[in-house]
Amino acid sequence: MRRVGGVLAALLLLAGVAFAVFHDRIGSGGTTAVRGLIGSEKAEFFADPAVVRELKAKGFRVDVQTTGSWSMTSTSLDGYDFAFPSSLPPAEEIRSARHISTEPVRPFYSPLVVIAHAPVAEVLRDNGLAVKSESGLWTFRMDAYLAAVRADRTWQSLKGSAGHAELSGALYVTTTDPATSSSGALHLAAVSYLANGGRVVSDDAGVARTAPLVRQLTAMQGDQKTSSDGPFKDFLSGVGNPLVLVYESQVASLAAQGRSTGDLVVLYPDTTVSSDHTAVALTPEGDRLARLLRDDEKLRALEAKFGFRPQGDAAAFAAALAGRPGAAFAPDLSAAGVRQAPVPAVAVLSRLVDAAKGR
Repeated sequence: MRRVGGVLAALLLLAGVAFAVFHDRIGSGGTTAVRGLIGSEKAEFFADPAVVRELKAKGFRVDVQTTGSWSMTSTSLDGYDFAFPSSLPPAEEIRSARHISTEPVRPFYSPLVVIAHAPVAEVLRDNGLAVKSESGLWTFRMDAYLAAVRADRTWQSLKGSAGHAELSGALYVTTTDPATSSSGALHLAAVSYLANGGRVVSDDAGVARTAPLVRQLTAMQGDQKTSSDGPFKDFLSGVGNPLVLVYESQVASLAAQGRSTGDLVVLYPDTTVSSDHTAVALTPEGDRLARLLRDDEKLRALEAKFGFRPQGDAAAFAAALAGRPGAAFAPDLSAAGVRQAPVPAVAVLSRLVDAAKGR
């Protein structure tokens, strides 16, 4: 009898544990609790009350923590339902390390752009480093910029820079640490593509050929931020370098929500990389959430409100920015003459990062 009682007690204990786990997962109101590790550029989106309400209406309560996209590949993902880096390469690395066969989901994307204040953009234009179209759209000339870097040009050497106290020292674009942040690594992809004669770097010879330039671009910056949020906030607060590489979404989010961008100018590199924000499902609940972010019409509209370009709705981005004052944005990247550089395979990109860091 004692043995039967012990077995019953054990079964009741297990049932209690199972109920506690189930209750914690389902939560109040029938919502499913999911936990994710995301790039910092998506933090405001997931924290927005309208997004929280819409996700709750669809049955989800989402808790997120932020880190650099490449940092996710070396972070323990135990207890998370999804990882959401800002580009495909770290997502593929996560899939490979965890032997995940489920295809990742790419709900939205955002190209990398350069931001500057209007007077600085004018100096760039006067020196052949930028072009402004009749519609007010700015283009950053990458070949001219890389030639200036190779020649060790300074701001003082540029025509028209004398009246701007902030324009001094080496001419470069601030980027994030490519070892931890996707935007920094993707910038290396675009730079190496151009330095390799318009061909994607695919082998050790290509890495060796482009290593001096990517190392120079990284070393001249000194200490780099670990995620894209830091340099952008520095720029908005009036500190840091005159040219900063950010995601278009970071600026478009301000404009779409009616927040002032002042005299900030968005310059589209004529050769860049669009960052496909890629969700890697670690549980079935994470997979359902990722697909919802991609497929739900209301969530796509909210994604556009935060500056992202939804994969399933090409018009949503332009609609979110229609009639908004401030910086000019390209409704269509191809029509704006923006060329997409292919991203090297993950193993090659890792070697480019090592070269950039002098390792």
